[in-house]
Amino acid sequence: MSDVPVDTTHPDAAVIANAAARLQAGELVAFPTETVYGLGANALDPAAVQRIYAAKGRPAWNPVIAHVPSIDAARALAREWPASAQRLAEAFWPGPLTLVVPKAAHVPDVATAGLDAVAVRVPAHPVALALLRAAAVPIAAPSANRFTQISPTTAWHVVQSLGDRVPLVLDGGPCSVGIESTVVDCTGPEVIILRPGMLGRESLEHVLAPLGIPVRHAVRRIAHDLTALPDGLDAIPRSPGMADRHYAPRADVWLFDTAQRAEIVDALERWHAERPRDGQEAVPVYALVRTGPPDSGDRPLPGHVRQRLMPDDPAAYARTLYGALHDADQANAGLILIEAPPDAPGWDGVRDRLTRAAR
Repeated sequence: MSDVPVDTTHPDAAVIANAAARLQAGELVAFPTETVYGLGANALDPAAVQRIYAAKGRPAWNPVIAHVPSIDAARALAREWPASAQRLAEAFWPGPLTLVVPKAAHVPDVATAGLDAVAVRVPAHPVALALLRAAAVPIAAPSANRFTQISPTTAWHVVQSLGDRVPLVLDGGPCSVGIESTVVDCTGPEVIILRPGMLGRESLEHVLAPLGIPVRHAVRRIAHDLTALPDGLDAIPRSPGMADRHYAPRADVWLFDTAQRAEIVDALERWHAERPRDGQEAVPVYALVRTGPPDSGDRPLPGHVRQRLMPDDPAAYARTLYGALHDADQANAGLILIEAPPDAPGWDGVRDRLTRAAR
């Protein structure tokens, strides 16, 4: 694997040209976007897209997102381009929004998991956009990590997860958004949020209100360990990231709220007592908290619990989340306690990732 630093202000033309040539030749290239690092392949080359699935261990029923440099390039992948897609693209691209639209005939089925719809997005990252323009092909790019594991927000995370499974990683530094894009289905009379992200429902509704197009949530989850989907269209995911266990560290994850702090201390004592020790130090436990440690009166958490104070702002929290989970994995944590996010505007995407990680 080659990990190549790239200036995000002025991406080196030779580095970008080399990566683009690799993509055109059917190879895999990992690259940064504003959300997470993507594992890219030519979206119109079925064999190349299949290499993504093999490298990630991703099940064939899980579609991927095609990244493009412009609205016109996205429209070229669509059989129809709904008015809702046009309005949302004009408002939020480049940015962390993926649109699901009817697919054109030349889009291979492997990229859409056999669905008659394709997921497309224009990323807001200088390196990603430079690569897309140089490659002159849409780039299929799910997150550059093993299936169900923590998404990467640095090049180092990619290397740790995929190793030699990807020959080239473009290192553009840490991602600015930190969790995956909002995915919306634009194929019907209403816009349906299939995967929450940092672009929330209120923003979508504001843009679509003049068209009279309603927006609703329909988060559907599929068992991550299925090798094939059951019969019936309702069981088929129309979006990437629909697995019930996703974005997950190796450790057990417990979500708690402030009213459960006493219960958490009791449960932690039981959990720790059940762990085999063999004379070794206690298994590391991490706690990610926003409003203070989950202590209970005179019974503080054991000293081996490593507490990390997380931001109390949803955008800053999202930027920090996956890095914190990667740190816990690297420390071989056996358990991660996470204070649940508030049921408040802006937190939908974070809450979605944490509930999947904690399953």
